[in-house]
Amino acid sequence: MTRRYLHGFGVMVLALLPAIPVLAHHSVTAEFDSSKSFTVKATITKIEWVNPHIYMYADVKDDNGNVTNYSFEGGPPGNLRRSGILKTMFNVGDVVTIEAYIAKDGSRHLGLLHAIHFADGHQVFFGRAEDSEGKN
Repeated sequence: MTRRYLHGFGVMVLALLPAIPVLAHHSVTAEFDSSKSFTVKATITKIEWVNPHIYMYADVKDDNGNVTNYSFEGGPPGNLRRSGILKTMFNVGDVVTIEAYIAKDGSRHLGLLHAIHFADGHQVFFGRAEDSEGKN
């Protein structure tokens, strides 16, 4: 009878293994170049405040009126909350100026959030890529 229970337990453990989250992580400085930044004036179109990193999407209009959607990665929601940055500080439709670090893979429309400047003058700083190393 004990053998049957051990067999059943083993089968159950094997069945649950795929449900265990994989805790692999990447280095922020491996993906983004903190020595090169860019700035865009944009309208926030979507906010994904989820683990392991938040994403903010924004439309950027060029001089000819063409609109390009950009993606911006930020830190983990828990780390941002502990540093005083909350999802409620941002709204879809906000017109902002975004400072970000460029993606090393050459993605022109992807960046790591550094700062967001609002029309009323207030700013939210997300920190430098080196400051995030090991925390994200």
